[in-house]
Parts: sequence; C-alpha cells; structure tokens
Amino acid sequence: MSNRFRTEIQEEEAEKELIVDNKPAQGLPDNFFTRFLRNGVITTDDAIGALPFVFYIAFLCMVYIGARHLTDNNIREIDKVGNEVKKLSAEYKSIQAEMAFKTTLTEVAKQAETDSLGLHPSEQPPQKIVVKQEDEQ
Repeated sequence: MSNRFRTEIQEEEAEKELIVDNKPAQGLPDNFFTRFLRNGVITTDDAIGALPFVFYIAFLCMVYIGARHLTDNNIREIDKVGNEVKKLSAEYKSIQAEMAFKTTLTEVAKQAETDSLGLHPSEQPPQKIVVKQEDEQ
C-alpha cells in the first residue's frame, strides 16, 4: 500500500511538471515592432546604436516645443501692450482735444467770470508805452 501511495504522488508530481511545461514561456509580445526587430530589418545592435540619434531628435523636438511656447507667450504679451497703447493713445487724444477747447478765448473768459477772481475782458485795446531815454551827457 505504501508503494502504491508513493507512485500516485510521483504521478501527480509528473502531471504537475507536464502542466508547467505546457505553459509557453513569457517572451516578447507578438506585435509589429517585435516582428520588425526579429525579422532582421533592424537588429537589436542597430537599434541600440541608433539611440543617441533618437535622443538627439527628441531633444531637438523638446527645444522646438519650448521655443514655440515662448513665442506664443511673447505674441500674447505684444498684443496686450498693443491694446494698452491704443487705449492710452485714445485717452491722450481726448485729453488734448479737451485742453484745446478749454484754452480758447471764450472758454477762458467764461471761467474767469465765474471764478471769484473778478477778472473780465478788456474793452479797450492795449496801449503801447513808450519811454524816452535821455542821453547820458
């Protein structure tokens, strides 16, 4: 009986080994890239040899993307400053027009009459004052 029991255990272990052996080894997945590399078009050594070039291209792409972002930010800043210049230019023109209006003769006269300064426009034209100089002898 004991021999029989041992043989059953050995048979079960052999079956387990067979079951384990039947499982395929986990390798690389069978997709386009692995087939492309396995079939000899590009070998692993070639792929490893091309890595510096790939890293160089990736670096250039990152520099290009960074430069593009900086350029976009500069363009936005230029637009903001341009809009501010337009607003300030319009404000300058309106203030200049208002100043030109307020400095006209009639507006100055109105302002002088309304203030408590007691100023009023002259009704007589200005007169020229002539001073005679005596000779120093």
